[in-house]
Amino acid sequence: MLRHIVMWKFKSAPADEHRANVRRAVELLTACRGCVPGIVEFELGAAAPGFETTYDLVLNSLFRDRAALEAYQQHPVHQAALPFMASIRSERQCMDYELPGAGQ
Repeated sequence: MLRHIVMWKFKSAPADEHRANVRRAVELLTACRGCVPGIVEFELGAAAPGFETTYDLVLNSLFRDRAALEAYQQHPVHQAALPFMASIRSERQCMDYELPGAGQ
C-alpha cells in the first residue's frame, strides 16, 4: 500500500474568489476519486475557518501499489484538473510513502 498526500496553498485572492477556488478544486479532485482501480482511500480536506492553517487544501489518499498511483496520475480526469490547480496555487507539497507491513 502506498500513501499519497498532497497539500496546496492557494495564491492570495479576495475571500469570494478564494472560496470559489476551493470549491472548484474540490470538485475537480473529487471527480478523480474512482477513476482507476487500486484507489483504496481518497479524502479531501479544505482548511476550516477559525483554525490556524498553513495550507488551503489537502489530499490524503491510499493506493494499492505504485502502479495504481501512476495510473491515477496519468488518468485523463486527473490530468484535466492539473491546469486549474497550477493556476491557483502558490505552493504544493507532496509525499508518497509505503505503509509498513503492506503486502505481507
